[in-house]
Amino acid sequence: MPATVTTQDAERVVFDGLVEVGADEDSISREATFEELDVDSLDLVEVAQVVDDKLGVELRADDVKDLRTVGDAIDLIVAKAESG
Repeated sequence: MPATVTTQDAERVVFDGLVEVGADEDSISREATFEELDVDSLDLVEVAQVVDDKLGVELRADDVKDLRTVGDAIDLIVAKAESG
C-alpha cells in the first residue's frame, strides 16, 4: 500500500473508474450521488477494484454498500489508506 493516498489521488482514480463503468464524465463531482450517475452496486464493485489496483486500498462490499456520493467514496478511500 502506498505510504500516502491524497484526496486528489483518490478523486482522480474514482472519477476515472466511474467513467470506465459508464458514468457521464461531465456529471461526476464530489457532490454527485451514484444514483444520479446511474452507477449501481456492480459498478461500484468494479470501481473498488480499480481503487485497489491503482492505490492499493481495498474496499469491501460492507465498505461501499452505504456510500451515497462520490465524495463519500473519496473520503472513505483516504481514511482507509491512513488507517493502513
